[in-house]
Amino acid sequence: MSTNNKEENIKKNQISDEDSNLEAKSSEKNKEDVKEKTVEEKLKDAEEKLLRSLAEIENQRRRFEKEIKDAFEFGSYNFAKESLAILDNLQRAKEAIKNDETLKINKDLDKFLENITIIEKDLISIFEKNNIKKIDSKNKKFDPNFHQAMSEVEDDKADPGTILHEIQAGYLLGERLLRPALVSVSKKKSSKDQENKDKKEEK
Repeated sequence: MSTNNKEENIKKNQISDEDSNLEAKSSEKNKEDVKEKTVEEKLKDAEEKLLRSLAEIENQRRRFEKEIKDAFEFGSYNFAKESLAILDNLQRAKEAIKNDETLKINKDLDKFLENITIIEKDLISIFEKNNIKKIDSKNKKFDPNFHQAMSEVEDDKADPGTILHEIQAGYLLGERLLRPALVSVSKKKSSKDQENKDKKEEK
């Protein structure tokens, strides 16, 4: 082999080695870039998971707060509803005693009724302190959310659907209905009744 050929082969080998070194360095650099990108992605994923976890914790906190609030406000719902019977019976007893002909002649009747009235007021005061409020019904427009119609009364003086008489008081616990008010509601007189009325007036 000639000297020139040897030199050319040496040069080719050197160039090949340099190319291999460059490729190796490039490959290592690409690997480093890939590794660096993966770490960034992992950090981003971890951040997203952390944010999701924090959001879930916040939602749970709000839910627990609402449940505690509901339990505090409405935990005594059944007890409050049953307690209304005490007030009802007290008021019925008061009316029965007032209208009893035998008791009317008793000189101590007024004193007795006064004591019942004091108990009644105390009970109503306790209800109000515990956010139990009576539904205002008299002369109000009938509302099925708060009232239950027990009867209809023909009355041309009042607008149809006006509450004329409260049969039993209704109550709310906060904004929640404990029981509806039992009421009688006005309605327009029928045409036959109106005709009879007109005839009578003509006579």
